[in-house]
Amino acid sequence: MKNLKQDFPIFKNQNNLAYLDNSSTTQMSEGVVKSINKYNTEYKANIHRGLYKISELATQEYEKSRSVVANFINAKDSEIIFNSGTTFGINHLAYSLCKNLKSTDNIVLTIMEHHANFVPWQQLSKQYGFEIRLIELDDNLELDIEKAKKIIDNNTKIVSFVHISNTIGTINPAKTIVNIANKVGAISIIDGAQSIAHMKVDVKEIDCDFFVFSGHKVGGPTGVGVIYGKSTRLEKLEPFIYGGSMINEVNIDESVWNEIPYRFEAGTPNISGVIGLGKALEYINKIGLDNIIKYEQSLTEYAIAKLNKIDKLKIIGSNKNRVGIISCLVEGLHPHDIATILDKDGVAVRAGLHCTEPLMNYLQVNGTIRVSFWVYNDKDDVDRLVMGIKKAIKLFKI
Repeated sequence: MKNLKQDFPIFKNQNNLAYLDNSSTTQMSEGVVKSINKYNTEYKANIHRGLYKISELATQEYEKSRSVVANFINAKDSEIIFNSGTTFGINHLAYSLCKNLKSTDNIVLTIMEHHANFVPWQQLSKQYGFEIRLIELDDNLELDIEKAKKIIDNNTKIVSFVHISNTIGTINPAKTIVNIANKVGAISIIDGAQSIAHMKVDVKEIDCDFFVFSGHKVGGPTGVGVIYGKSTRLEKLEPFIYGGSMINEVNIDESVWNEIPYRFEAGTPNISGVIGLGKALEYINKIGLDNIIKYEQSLTEYAIAKLNKIDKLKIIGSNKNRVGIISCLVEGLHPHDIATILDKDGVAVRAGLHCTEPLMNYLQVNGTIRVSFWVYNDKDDVDRLVMGIKKAIKLFKI
């Protein structure tokens, strides 16, 4: 696959940048940036209600993006809900689905969860009294599926889990977990914030009830995200936010909701963000997701081989079922010190707990250096990373 840095404006403006923090957020291609600017400068208007030309154009582009998203994950247009991101999406589902839970019920999560898929359930369990159960890890630092089969029982109402760990890059067996949930009638929710950019997602094949992700993790702008929901589930789901656009009729004592998916999109949405997300997915389709996956896997293998040659460096995570997200430690060096040294050489990585403190405590780790790849990274980025880590080791004389 050709070097794609030229397609991304940031690398023209930051020509010494080796950007390796893609799990946090990805960069936007020229096409995405232009699509956002075009909306803001040529046809900015509200959607769905305006009976004038630019409003109709804005509506057309907004709904076109809905179709692009739906096709990207093999869903129906009506099953795609736009919001501000994964965190909002999970909170929406959590607050809407927990209202009828009792103290005898339980919800199953995993020890790998990002705080966005942990804290909402934790706080709601205090309010409604349900139990939270955790799927822990096996000796390979992968989810213990045999334990999952034991803790997901007839009292399990929701199973909400991360598709790919944002910290150690492990690919979790989504279809297997969903099948276990389905057997007991539990609702399945997948945090797809990482998987949307790193693997093919087919929600029909996985058979999940809900799948949530953010645009900025997959080459789109910040402030836009998606909830996919099965039509049958969405019909029963209560709105989380009330206001304009989501209603069909309002009377003094009662209101009637709009049809799906609009009843879940109250107020003026992030129109330019949705348009930008559509363009980001079109960019991926143009390159070919299979090509991206193959290229990223090759780059990940190259990076792991290089990192494993560094004395006192340890990679945390599974050796097999993983994507281009690598967490590592250097004995005797704090991750923040390494990240600071790397930054001085133009290499951007993430250092810390990565919003997965339960996982870090489970692994008995106080933080890691996290390296994460996407389409524009190359072997030169990896070589600069390795050189910078070696420089930090030499500087601190460990």
